[in-house]
Amino acid sequence: MFSLQGQKVLVVGIANEHSIAWGCAKAFRQQGADLAVTWLNAKAEPFVRPLAESLDAQIMAPLDVTQPGAMAALFDEIGQRWGRLDTLLHSIAFAPKADLQGRVIDCSSEGFAQAMTISVHSFLQMLRLAEPLMPAGGTCLSVSFFGSSQVVRHYNMMGPVKAALESAVRYAAAELGEQGIRVHALSPGPLATRAASGIDHFDELLDAAASRAPTRHLATIEDVGAVAAFLASPEARNLTGGIHAIDGGFSIIA
Repeated sequence: MFSLQGQKVLVVGIANEHSIAWGCAKAFRQQGADLAVTWLNAKAEPFVRPLAESLDAQIMAPLDVTQPGAMAALFDEIGQRWGRLDTLLHSIAFAPKADLQGRVIDCSSEGFAQAMTISVHSFLQMLRLAEPLMPAGGTCLSVSFFGSSQVVRHYNMMGPVKAALESAVRYAAAELGEQGIRVHALSPGPLATRAASGIDHFDELLDAAASRAPTRHLATIEDVGAVAAFLASPEARNLTGGIHAIDGGFSIIA
């Protein structure tokens, strides 16, 4: 029904083969896109580079969004190598463990600021850097979770952080819409990813989600990838500002 043949796609956030970003990268590539793939640092490279190489990624580079100039350097390389960018996937989030596993009202100002900077503001910075590379329009995606709008036990500080991300998606979609740049958040249900492992009692959340979802099973990274690929396609050109639940209906159950 749709193709991404010839699209230039940047994927930020692969940590290993269980990452949501990896499911998306595979889907983008299967639909014909050319990829740029990043990893956090030298420690992460041995886990991510082989995955990027398996998809014939044309650009591979480290990216630590907390390092001044790192994002600008990456987008400069994309501009020099490709001359444009069609799709951006931002799939990174972080909160210090002590703040994540404590009460929201007890979180430190430093921890909250760090979580917001990495999980939300880095997406806004990437949008600003992607904008001049998308003169004919494009798609920018980030990853949220339904704990942004409902209280999920043990999700704690990341609930307000993801709520901020979703609000940022809506405002960015309004600001960039006239230029044909669409902005969305993918919101899968609980998934067994490396990032999720930092959430206290996460296994209990996985079991509860599987039993309560109308489909009776959890979403997979491939499910998320399929939605991401569609949103990046020309057929989705009149969709923007969406928070897309990909959770077997889990989020509709009271």
